[in-house]
Amino acid sequence: MRANPISTNLDFGRDGVQHGHLKLPHSHDGSAWGAIMIPITVAKRGDGPTLLLTGGNHGDEYEGPIALYALARSLEGQDFQGRVIIVPAMNFPAFKAGRRTSPIDGGNMNRLFPGKPDGTVTEKIADYFQQQLLPMADYVADIHSGGKTLNFLPFCGIHHLADSAQQARAQAAMEAFGAPYSVISLEMDPDGMYDTAAEAMGKVFISTELGGGGSASATTVAIAKRGLDNLLKHAGVFPGMPAPGDSQLLDMPDERCFVTSESSGLVEYCLDLGEAVSEGQTIALVYDLDRTGTAPQAYKSQIDGLFFGRHFPGLIAIGDPVGIIGVPP
Repeated sequence: MRANPISTNLDFGRDGVQHGHLKLPHSHDGSAWGAIMIPITVAKRGDGPTLLLTGGNHGDEYEGPIALYALARSLEGQDFQGRVIIVPAMNFPAFKAGRRTSPIDGGNMNRLFPGKPDGTVTEKIADYFQQQLLPMADYVADIHSGGKTLNFLPFCGIHHLADSAQQARAQAAMEAFGAPYSVISLEMDPDGMYDTAAEAMGKVFISTELGGGGSASATTVAIAKRGLDNLLKHAGVFPGMPAPGDSQLLDMPDERCFVTSESSGLVEYCLDLGEAVSEGQTIALVYDLDRTGTAPQAYKSQIDGLFFGRHFPGLIAIGDPVGIIGVPP
């Protein structure tokens, strides 16, 4: 198999704090022999676990990059033991463009794993993570938020796993992160996800959704920063004990947790995130943009629980998620 063209001048086995780039050759109209330079930090001191910390898997989600650029800057004077690998913006072309997907090849990083060393730009980045970075990691944290089209109550999440011991380790890491909500998530289509790739290797994997709307708030950034500090302490890389706040646990037992739009139009939400919802209760109304005097389409919850995720803009399209319901244990 062809080798991945990404290179770096950082030494992952060397003690100290190193800041540099993953260099991906990319010839284009603006630079015939150019390269995509993806920022990366590697910090190592002695023996200990390796944490791989990432943001910008989707380029319009900002809590992760903000928290990770700040963490990378702080490591020089930090007391730690082990290794921390920080990539604040995995899909760097998408991040620089403020888009969910890459402007170069349209690639959605979180649907292209394990990637291809001879594939598109996004597939090459995914392959480098698959072949080089993930194998080094003991813990993997990928910081997401809702981007431009979703909004969530801020949560840290894991998945239902076949390996109960692996799930227990992931749940302990999720609880240590200490987001206001902790969700055992159900993925409608897990194929090609970074999450699935890491979990298949037996890694302790956690992710987040910290708000949305294509921006970041002081509150959600603080949750990301505090959560990463807690995770590093939980793993034994930073000294001290995690100091998580109260976190409400939610489960997603089956597909009833998702309400999907079967029409397009103007959406009116009938309740806010964080409110309890009952089976059969109307979550939202969707109005036909092209006619007055017609009844809106009502979308109802299929399960009792807590309304914790929703479509963000005021206009909704057929197939978009109307709402996401979590079930308290």
